[in-house]
Amino acid sequence: MTINYKQHEFDVIIIGAGGAGLRAAIESARSGVKTAIITKSLLGKAHTVMAEGGCAASLQNADPRDNWKVHFHDTMKGSKWLANWKMAELHAKEAPDRVRELEQWGAVFDRTPKNLINQRNFGGHTFPRLAHVGDATGLEIIRTLQEKGIHSGIDIFMEYTVCELFKNEEGDCTGCIAYNRVDGEIHAFSAKSIVLATGGITRCWSVCSGSWEYTGDGHALALMAGAELRDMEFVQFHPTGMIWPPSVKGILVTEGVRGEGGRLLNSENERFMFNYVPEMFAGDHAETIEESDQWVKEVVSGKLATVRRPPELLTRDVVAKAINSEVKAGRGSPNGGAFLDISHRGEEAILKKLPSMHHQFKELAGVDISKEPMEVGPTAHYVMGGVRVNAETQETCVPGLFACGEVASGLHGANRLGGNSLSDLIVFGKRAGEFAAKKSKELEQPKINEKEIIKAAKKMLAPIMSENGENPGKIYDELREMMQNNVGIIRTEKEMKLALEKLDEFEERQKNTFSGSSRIYNSGWHQALDLINMILVSKAATLAALTRTESRGGHTRDDFPTPDDDYWGQTLNIISLEDGKLTIKQEEKEEMRADLKLVIKEIKDLIAKRAAEQGGD
Repeated sequence: MTINYKQHEFDVIIIGAGGAGLRAAIESARSGVKTAIITKSLLGKAHTVMAEGGCAASLQNADPRDNWKVHFHDTMKGSKWLANWKMAELHAKEAPDRVRELEQWGAVFDRTPKNLINQRNFGGHTFPRLAHVGDATGLEIIRTLQEKGIHSGIDIFMEYTVCELFKNEEGDCTGCIAYNRVDGEIHAFSAKSIVLATGGITRCWSVCSGSWEYTGDGHALALMAGAELRDMEFVQFHPTGMIWPPSVKGILVTEGVRGEGGRLLNSENERFMFNYVPEMFAGDHAETIEESDQWVKEVVSGKLATVRRPPELLTRDVVAKAINSEVKAGRGSPNGGAFLDISHRGEEAILKKLPSMHHQFKELAGVDISKEPMEVGPTAHYVMGGVRVNAETQETCVPGLFACGEVASGLHGANRLGGNSLSDLIVFGKRAGEFAAKKSKELEQPKINEKEIIKAAKKMLAPIMSENGENPGKIYDELREMMQNNVGIIRTEKEMKLALEKLDEFEERQKNTFSGSSRIYNSGWHQALDLINMILVSKAATLAALTRTESRGGHTRDDFPTPDDDYWGQTLNIISLEDGKLTIKQEEKEEMRADLKLVIKEIKDLIAKRAAEQGGD
């Protein structure tokens, strides 16, 4: 069989065109190197647009008491102390400059009465910290980066799927192979540096907020190239996704609803979150409905809050598990979730602050959120784990291979705070692009072995050559449902061992799929290749979850419900691929630098003092 392909040469290639990928490409191009973006979808369609509530940065516009130290503390505490503290420090310090940079590039953020960037409250953040554009912040950030990017001299390959990374004999990353999703044409790319910015893995679950691209491509590419993954057990189930009608199940309901004073209610009309405040957050949140309502009044009026925040603004893992518990106790909403009510804010405020949510529920569910509550429930939303990177450069253990955004790991530990994802994209997207470009300037253009290209191309074409295989769409649906049932928000050893057995079966079935022989607009072919990555990352997530015998953050074991701070509180799961088989090892987390330990103590004391004053103790 003759295989034809086109060849391209670039200094830096970024795989992915979301917020992280665009920001990396802009920085790379600004460094003066020949830069390309390869994106699975179209520009402007990245999953970043689903980040609605805001971008976390200690700008101090809504509360002058905020600063990078408080943001650093909140991120570490929210991560259950498993975050890479080096990344958390860089993120907290650099996020304000990256947000101001977006403003200079044309991002139109909501304003305070003094015409500064406005900031709203979000779960886990001590102060209002999220710069926002109504409830369409991610969309505005993508628009801004895209506008900046297309004028930066970047080559863009839209609707291309990357299937394999290439390395030379020394183990350096030298390029990749991709195919055009429209006509099936194969393309080989030579690159001095490659940046993975492919997003997450949540399409592996049947109830998810992730778009169709979220099949774990970057995680799988990195593993197969020899990189390591960490923290893959920590999958965040966002507490509020749409649950009715079935056609929209899983679509995100922004945390901004709760940030604007939304109340969570069970079927008995009880604000149940008061019953689920963990000990580590005691004193941070209101203990009575009256205190909670007073907080909303003060925040709405533009004052600094003198009372503690509502328990609806606890971290996402806590809220998701609380809703799950209410449903299990028989107090869930009619369709297996909870009610989220913002109607008390009134139509004018809702249309001003939450216009997209108002439109979303009106059009998709026939619900007017200014008059009646929404039905919401947990939805697979984000993976805290991912490709292991150097905190400063974002380079993996494979020389020349970088990663940033959701595909990378470290910043979020066991649980991500809302709003930290968007600032993660721009802080570490910038760093990845900067250091990938710097490395590329030191290298000669690599040559890719033609035999490697042909071998990879044959693997890509296998699903359209087999003729008698199984429909990949059937395996795709079964895999997602199996992961939802066995590796979902609550996990057990028995179910996860079953999941690993099923994943081995899916892997064998994937090898014998047939999607039709045409390469043109063949969605079955795309699904067959997506399955390779989905099965691999599902195995990684399940293996890590089975190994971690405790509950922490986004990982909850019904058979090990208590956090094990002595061991697992100090230990990371590291996954690699050796001879085609996933292996897992445990590694002690790096001890925090002494000056940052003092920062943590300083902020803990400050918050405790503030809580005592608000509580009238």
